[in-house]
Amino acid sequence: MKTLPSITFGVGDRFGLEGEAQLKAVMAAREIGLDAVPVWNKSFREHSLVGSSPADTRREADAAVAALGWKEPYFVDADHIRLANGDAFVEASDFFTIDAADFIGSPVGEGDCEDFAVRHADLVGSLEIEGLDAPLAVTRDLLVAAAGKYLGAVREAAKVYRRILELRGKDDFATEISMDETSSPQTPAELLAILAAVADEGVPIQTIAPKFSGEFHKGVDYVGDPALFGEEFDADVAIAKFAARRFSLPVNLKLSVHSGSDKFAIYPYIAKSIKRHKTGVHVKTAGTTWLEEVAGLAASGGDGLAVAKRICLEALPKIDELVAPYAAVLSIDRARLPGADEIASWDSATFVGKLVHDESSPLYSPDFRQFVHVSYSVAAALGAVFTDAVKANREKVSEFVTRNIFERHLRLLA
Repeated sequence: MKTLPSITFGVGDRFGLEGEAQLKAVMAAREIGLDAVPVWNKSFREHSLVGSSPADTRREADAAVAALGWKEPYFVDADHIRLANGDAFVEASDFFTIDAADFIGSPVGEGDCEDFAVRHADLVGSLEIEGLDAPLAVTRDLLVAAAGKYLGAVREAAKVYRRILELRGKDDFATEISMDETSSPQTPAELLAILAAVADEGVPIQTIAPKFSGEFHKGVDYVGDPALFGEEFDADVAIAKFAARRFSLPVNLKLSVHSGSDKFAIYPYIAKSIKRHKTGVHVKTAGTTWLEEVAGLAASGGDGLAVAKRICLEALPKIDELVAPYAAVLSIDRARLPGADEIASWDSATFVGKLVHDESSPLYSPDFRQFVHVSYSVAAALGAVFTDAVKANREKVSEFVTRNIFERHLRLLA
């Protein structure tokens, strides 16, 4: 098993051009005492939309590491894979995020839930768990209900894990199970049951992504009560540490926070909790880098600004198509989106002010930012027009990418 360090930070890169800029941000974080390591992540959907492959992500990561002389660990994540699309990632990746959320509530065999409760009858009662303010009450009925809800999902995740193991020939990778894309948060007792089921299946997960309260919309801040998130996160950290010992899961088992891009309100709570429990965390970001590429182009003026505008102008008529795959994680008020004539009239400062996530700026538009977030397939269709513009304005684009990841994200975890 490839062991994850304590703090791992997922960086998505739609077009595979910002590996060095992203790594520079992680290196800057280490200089202020945050021993983070990078995980380059990209999903099957993102590869499909831009026409890239998992091997491209591996090449990007390896090239950035070589160019900057990085000597610490780093990983390439097959993000949100399932049995139907995981094979293509097996050779290039060494971190696998197995998405089991769609299988929550799927039926299991007759008697399986009862068998699960019998197998874990030692959990029934009042459990004293280090880090929880009060004992955790677990009943037999709760175990049966949790098995009914989550056992099918865990078993599906185990099938994916075993398929990866079969194709690679050895367990030389890190495994995460994702349960976050569902309607309601898991309770601490449910998370304990999930981890018991994972151990039963023999899957050595090092991270798990549970569902938290609030909304994790793309490219904008957390929507909800940050203090409530903090309570849930802290309790789940305690459960993960307890479960690792109780069920002989990897001792470095930690939580994973998905859609971590721009969720600035919750970062202080994450930092406080991992310090309190002396544990780690995996935070996954994705579209942040793409947004900063567009902002960097706009800030460059001239042809860079022209390309940034062209992406938006071509995306506007396609908005229904663009938002459809992300509808559940967007909060765009279309009435507040700028029209084509307005976008065409913007100078660099206005475009950047509208796009960059700075809530102190009167220009900032979360609706426009989310719109650009889902418009990357338009840039992909432009091909070399977009990528050549990024390369031609490399200094400014890299500045935006590095500053965003370091100043707005990693620094908050230190």
